[in-house]
Amino acid sequence: MPESDQKTTPGHITETAPAVTATRRTGLLVTLVLGGLTALPPLSMDMYLPALPQVTGALHAPAATVQLTLTACLAGMALGQLVVGPMSDKWGRRRPLLAGMVVYVLATAVCALAPTAELLIGFRLLQGLAGAAGIVIARAVVRDLYDGVEMARFFSTLMLISGAAPIVAPLIGGQILRITDWRGVFHVLTVIGVLLTVVVWRFLDETLPAGRRQQGGVGAALRTMRGLVADRVFAGYMLAGGFGFATLFAYISASPFVVQEIYGASPQTFSLLFGLNSVGLVALGQINGKLLVGRVSLDKVLAWGLGTIFLASLALLLLTSGAFGEAGLFPIAACLFVLMSAMGVALPNTNALALMRTPHAAGSASALLGTTSFLVGAVASPLVGIAGEHTAVPMAVVQIVCAVLALACFLGLCRPWRNSRSEL
Repeated sequence: MPESDQKTTPGHITETAPAVTATRRTGLLVTLVLGGLTALPPLSMDMYLPALPQVTGALHAPAATVQLTLTACLAGMALGQLVVGPMSDKWGRRRPLLAGMVVYVLATAVCALAPTAELLIGFRLLQGLAGAAGIVIARAVVRDLYDGVEMARFFSTLMLISGAAPIVAPLIGGQILRITDWRGVFHVLTVIGVLLTVVVWRFLDETLPAGRRQQGGVGAALRTMRGLVADRVFAGYMLAGGFGFATLFAYISASPFVVQEIYGASPQTFSLLFGLNSVGLVALGQINGKLLVGRVSLDKVLAWGLGTIFLASLALLLLTSGAFGEAGLFPIAACLFVLMSAMGVALPNTNALALMRTPHAAGSASALLGTTSFLVGAVASPLVGIAGEHTAVPMAVVQIVCAVLALACFLGLCRPWRNSRSEL
């Protein structure tokens, strides 16, 4: 039997998932800690957004240069996961996580003091590299503690916490700017980082026993990752999740222009719609965890989620291209709401199904999942504005292409209709 077939089969999670003892289950506080670790990256990105115009003036830098502070942080979060994930498989979860959090705090503090845009870009890159530890290790810890149905439910719980971060982050950033300047945003992020580091040190125990850790150096880590990518089913879930996440990135990048510039909504209306869409994502995530998981096959739920994303993207393309005449804001907003809500089903289940196959290398697997999502999203985001700021068609095209690719990877590589563990 090939090695890839010896892993847990996602389609039979209720039969093959090992029992998880009560002593390994997380309490409420640790759940909040893991949620905080996954919420820290969107806080670091989105809390800073309202301050961009102010940074441009304060540092006497062009807008394009200041935009690189966002790109640098995003690139750091993507690449940092590839480093931290294998480290956590070799040395355990606590040490790499605490080291990453300490570096995050120091880098964020320097960002608050940066005298030039170039220095700010450099330390935003370091901030992203260090902050990646929270993303990748939080997922690995969940894999250490849970399996099967329980893991899928826990990912849905994390989405409730981390999904709220993009909603409140710009609001917090805007309120900070009412009482101080852009540097105050980084002061607040520094305080959050310090508090989270202390809580991790105090309450998050090691979840990877020494006997289950990977041996070897960089070469062994690369071989482990190569083996994961060579696992057809894991690669299918990884790519399906990455392309699904890219539709979310496309929405985040384009929606301010689409809703406000093209359809004439006020900033307040845009904020309301953005908040409603985020609530839809979180709500479907909770329905997934509380009602669907354990009653319906995860592959079936994932297929429904990806199919809904495709249909919503197709409807957006037809509406924005004028196939039904001139469309107003309401039908566009309705399609975006359906698309975003379906993310609450698709994203946690791709993570859960992929990690079910990798109990031997959860850190490396988590790194590949996160890096793929960030990199594909980063490539998709600029494409939504390729035709300028006065048409929503590019956003819809990017979203439907990503949705089709996500479905193709899921169906073509994962082959969810197969109930046998054998490869044909």
